[in-house]
Amino acid sequence: MDIAQGTTHAPSEIDWALLDAGIDEGNIPSLLMVLTQLTGNLAWLEPPYAPLRGRGLDDNDDARLPPEVQADIRTAAKAAIRDWLGGAPMGLPRPDDATLARMLGVSMAEPVPSGYGEIIADDLGFSERPERRPAPDGFRAIIIGAGVSGISAAVNLRQRGIAVSIFEKNEDFGGTWFENRYPGAGVDTPNLTYTFSFAKQDWSRNFPLRDELFAYFRDTADRFGLRDCTTFGATVTRATWDAAAHRWNVTVRMADGSEHVDTADVVMSAVGVLNVPQIPDIPGSQTFPGEIIHTARWNDSIDVKGKRVAVVGNGASAMQIVPAIAPDVAHMTIFARSKQWAAPFPQFGRRIPEGVRYLMRLVPLYRDWYQQRLTWTFNDRIHSSLFKDADWSDQARSLNQVNDGHRAFFTRYVEEQLADRPDLVPHVLPDFPPFAKRMLLDNGWYRTIRRDNVTLIPEHLASIDGTMVRAADGQEAEVDTIILATGFRAAEFLGSYDVVGRDGQRLHDVWDHDDARAYLGTVIPGFPNFFLLLGPNVGSGHGGSMIRSIECQTNYLMGVLDELFARHAEAVEVRQEVYDDYARRIDEAHEKMVWTHGGARNWYRNSRGRVTAITPWRNDDFWRMTRAPNPAEYVFERGQESDAA
Repeated sequence: MDIAQGTTHAPSEIDWALLDAGIDEGNIPSLLMVLTQLTGNLAWLEPPYAPLRGRGLDDNDDARLPPEVQADIRTAAKAAIRDWLGGAPMGLPRPDDATLARMLGVSMAEPVPSGYGEIIADDLGFSERPERRPAPDGFRAIIIGAGVSGISAAVNLRQRGIAVSIFEKNEDFGGTWFENRYPGAGVDTPNLTYTFSFAKQDWSRNFPLRDELFAYFRDTADRFGLRDCTTFGATVTRATWDAAAHRWNVTVRMADGSEHVDTADVVMSAVGVLNVPQIPDIPGSQTFPGEIIHTARWNDSIDVKGKRVAVVGNGASAMQIVPAIAPDVAHMTIFARSKQWAAPFPQFGRRIPEGVRYLMRLVPLYRDWYQQRLTWTFNDRIHSSLFKDADWSDQARSLNQVNDGHRAFFTRYVEEQLADRPDLVPHVLPDFPPFAKRMLLDNGWYRTIRRDNVTLIPEHLASIDGTMVRAADGQEAEVDTIILATGFRAAEFLGSYDVVGRDGQRLHDVWDHDDARAYLGTVIPGFPNFFLLLGPNVGSGHGGSMIRSIECQTNYLMGVLDELFARHAEAVEVRQEVYDDYARRIDEAHEKMVWTHGGARNWYRNSRGRVTAITPWRNDDFWRMTRAPNPAEYVFERGQESDAA
């Protein structure tokens, strides 16, 4: 389909009634952007058509415009889309970057930096893609992990003719979405931003649930033929750099206990961050006669109907599983030691109307602009409000005036949700600034803790004695099942296998167990030809899709390989001073932001208090950093020679 020149759909191929229904139910701000490009008329960006700002995280489908103006927009959109489907060329096929930023700003009814137009242009497919250099004969890559990161790396490597071997400890693709199958499991990132750029998906929900997510990643891997190069039930235990051969030796333990060593020119670690469960050591747990299960180890044989259940934790997984199972259990006791901010989530569970799905399939431009709005809303919109203001008076509860406005908004929401249970408010209302921990989305948490069969204990689970569980303050409950919603050992990057680099140095020693660092979250001096995906300081704390970050990293490491091949080199390694300078800039940036606020503990920080899990950068900043590598930041080796670029 040539979007700029129009399409050549035969009228008989189009379900006009379904398309009209999609336009009638579609998002007005996105339809306005489609109208602007299809007609070339910039008047659609001006009043009376310009949207008013939406509320919170809502899609603002009606743009808060008068009904008669909405009707005019939808009528005009139907006419313009019909013309385009009939073959009429697009009036404004390639807006310049400044106009793209202006268009997004109008659709959001708020300022969008002009520089943001560059990333919009790339998302819409306007940017030129670099021509990749061919790999030398016999060049091989090993990818550790077949989750989201591993799929992204493998597809990109194989598309340029590089032989790939994937080792995955599980029995199928999917990583996080293979392992996490507890009731209510889903993504807190909008569907279109949680989609590979190379594998579009017709999602059924705005925020897909686990089964649909797992199916998407598994089917994408199959669509690109990755099953042929993947070994399942294979756990990598060690990767060792052979300096003389300029290759990695990777030790793999198979499901039957046997081990073998495979070799490759490069190794890409795609084991993720949230893959090693955090299992608390609870005194007396060995005396419990029932089942103690971590959410990441849930299986279909678990049945909690009619049982007395204890849930330990109140983070993201607890906020999903608790509302999902509370109606079915006899009684639920929640041990919630810490507090969390949670935003209203009007889109929870909402299915996408069939007409709108058809509109997205038939008119990719609508889908693209709808995605741009989601990207802005859930990515960088709030980033500027997360910096500490040294002159702000109430620094214990907020950072600055805007952050304090967020605190007031979320506080009102909590109080409204618990209006008939004011006794619960002190137990759940945080006393630290919003976004000091990852902002959660309320999918029924506050409604659930009001239930008669739910008891919230604002303490940690201190001990277990048979079927009796006891909180730190002495409160007790008798339970049949204990669910650990206690998260993951997020600070222990690569905690599942050993990496030995140049001169025998172990990466765990370099990182001193949990003090992980990597240049752009991707490369480490002393470990040539070794690349991390979703490494340290890559995740987003202020919002955003991990797939966006993964694809940025994948693009970057493809550029590093281009430089390696261009020099006919065998090894590439980032300079120590580049690595050190980046680590310094990361730490300095975090010290200015909410995640180092002293009033809250979060999983972003390691045992030393240093933020290792998430990035301080805006998403578009990281996109620019990873557009292309700077060869001067690397040392390349050819045989016994070094090329300092």
